[in-house]
Amino acid sequence: MVNITPKSNTLRKSIAQAIVKVSLPETIHAIHNRTVPKGDVLECARVAGLFAAKRTADMIPDCHPLPVEFTAVSYEVGEMAVTIFVEIHTIYKTGVEVEAMHAASVVALTMYDMLKPIDKGVTIEQIKLVEKKGGKTDRKKDQDQSLSAAVIVCSDSISAGKKEDRAGLVIKEKLEKLGVEVPVYQIIPDEKDRIQEICSLQVTGKMDMVIFTGGTGLSPRDVTPEALEEILERRIPGIEEAIRSYGQQRTPYAMLSRSVAGLIGDTLVMGLPGSTNGASESMDAVFPAILHIFKVMEGARHD
Repeated sequence: MVNITPKSNTLRKSIAQAIVKVSLPETIHAIHNRTVPKGDVLECARVAGLFAAKRTADMIPDCHPLPVEFTAVSYEVGEMAVTIFVEIHTIYKTGVEVEAMHAASVVALTMYDMLKPIDKGVTIEQIKLVEKKGGKTDRKKDQDQSLSAAVIVCSDSISAGKKEDRAGLVIKEKLEKLGVEVPVYQIIPDEKDRIQEICSLQVTGKMDMVIFTGGTGLSPRDVTPEALEEILERRIPGIEEAIRSYGQQRTPYAMLSRSVAGLIGDTLVMGLPGSTNGASESMDAVFPAILHIFKVMEGARHD
């Protein structure tokens, strides 16, 4: 199965449909009047669909088991066809479109099985996804922006050439995959004045984001949070909480991180952990959703 551990839980919704066509008008009358020999077609098929929604991962090899938190089966009964709609909700890391289509197909198959004794011309058509909400599909508009970022690595050992940077390169790669340009990538020592100086320089240069990695731990030389806290104009605690919460689900050491985030003017400034895993997971925790900040600020300027 695809690895979904880097993803965050969000509300996901999907609606799927299937159409059962009959060959005799009497078949629709029998459905309405509940005179089909095998029983109440619509109600039996609805129950089958509820079971199917919850058992999708057992049938489709690459589907992840997930909590199905809402399922609704509804019908539009026409003169010669029944259109089936299945709506499913979950709060999870991946969507429920396959669950919805699987349930719709089982509803249709159940109807076929119940109707075939009285109508040999029943067919199933148009099993398809009608609507999908949640996840990266909804956040795609946040990526349709022209944004730039500076990635600054704070490390005495890396700046002295004793170690190679990996965390900064991971951040740079993730930003570029989201369509964010990274014209500035720089390595500096853990010095408070230098951190503040380069941050102010990038803000003055109208950089959309300045992302520091390193110096968020608890050693005497870890001063990135202190340096940034003094110059941030508005803290964004929700970002900091999201990073730590996401990390805590992966390692108990995440509680020791002192990541910071806030605004200086219209520039988003962040201080992330210096470990490769810490930097990578922090980016996964808040991107691409964090890019919505720039849509909000753009809207505020136009009001």
